[in-house]
Amino acid sequence: MIRECTDEDFEEIFNIINDAAMAYKGVIPPDRWHEPYMTKAELQTQIEDGVRFSCYVDNNEIIGVMGIQDKADVVLIRHAYVRTKRRNKGIGSILLQELIRDAEKPILIGTWKAAIWAISFYENHGFRLVPEEEKNRLLKKYWSIPDRQVETSVVLVDRRYYELEHF
Repeated sequence: MIRECTDEDFEEIFNIINDAAMAYKGVIPPDRWHEPYMTKAELQTQIEDGVRFSCYVDNNEIIGVMGIQDKADVVLIRHAYVRTKRRNKGIGSILLQELIRDAEKPILIGTWKAAIWAISFYENHGFRLVPEEEKNRLLKKYWSIPDRQVETSVVLVDRRYYELEHF
């Protein structure tokens, strides 16, 4: 079952993000890795900045989370994670489909350039990588991340992105 996360789910969201993000350790640049991957303060800031999390619940256990953030003329998919022990069972796909189902704006997704599995996941769901120059522009416009993270990231977009002339 998918439901919107509540304040009571904060600890589980935090735990799932940091469990699943271990996949990045040794993959993303060492200067971008830290433990925990996301602190509680960073998670709280993300929520205060408008990231709304949905969770996938199985037998009363949250096993996957994914956030969505409205950013004026686009929607961002943020912080998509599934517990390590429950990966590759379609949970991420179900969450993604639920979050983007009713979207009327272009959807953008940022991830690490080295996270080939994540890029493939989004491409399998119809998203396309944008060229480097466009990626840099989008990351600086819609995300608040350090320049080093911009250098080491990619952006994927859905079909709506290319259908709008103002991009």
